[in-house]
Amino acid sequence: MDVKERRKFIAEQVATLGEVEFAQLAEICDVSEMTIRRDIETLEQAGALRRVVGGAIAVGGTAQEPPFQSRASIAAKEKEHIARAVVDLLSSGETVILDSGSTVLSVAREIRRRAITLTVITPSVLVALELSDCDAIDVHLLGGLLRPGELSLIGPDTVEQLNQFNCDTAVLGVAGVDLAGGISDYHRDEAYVKKAAIRAARRTIVAADHSKLGRSSLIKIAGLEEISVIVTDGSLLHPTLVEAQARGVSVTAVQPKEEVSP
Repeated sequence: MDVKERRKFIAEQVATLGEVEFAQLAEICDVSEMTIRRDIETLEQAGALRRVVGGAIAVGGTAQEPPFQSRASIAAKEKEHIARAVVDLLSSGETVILDSGSTVLSVAREIRRRAITLTVITPSVLVALELSDCDAIDVHLLGGLLRPGELSLIGPDTVEQLNQFNCDTAVLGVAGVDLAGGISDYHRDEAYVKKAAIRAARRTIVAADHSKLGRSSLIKIAGLEEISVIVTDGSLLHPTLVEAQARGVSVTAVQPKEEVSP
């Protein structure tokens, strides 16, 4: 495809998926990442998208949530590294809330691989299935309204059940981590479940790949100061992470990405 066609394709991908990565686009378009970076710079100047570390997102950061399978395929290796770092923070015998979403599903897979003795509370059918035959893990699957595609439980019943638990740690996946917007999500009812998870746990670990940094999605879940730990593959120099640490949040950076020059 020529330059015009390629840039139209990139803009359409961002509009459809909500977020894209330089490396993934370079492979699809059979060009260098530098070429993709230049395309995205041009599209950003035209107001078609917004650059973030490692890729681009829809303007305003409030795009429709990409399908689960699409999110699971984006930054899959990075999510595995993040999952290992998250599980390093867990201790045998803890009661842990595992949120829904592709990053937290990676955390569940790492827990399964290590066979840590845990009690897991989850609104995610996929997480529950991942851990269902692990003898060392007691799994409590919350009830509620099932979201098709996500296979997560939402609604007042889910929130009410979470309110009954006293947990050590909540592990959350989010759509955005931002200075002003805090941690945020696309979906209102998912955000309510995440808020309840924070209330039910003594500490909150947010697992977020680099594309979520500096991004604010539709529904605010909590302020940065309400988070205990952020585990990410983003650069420690990212303004959001610098400010988070200033507010008392512990940040674990796994294979940090370099910031994109403006």
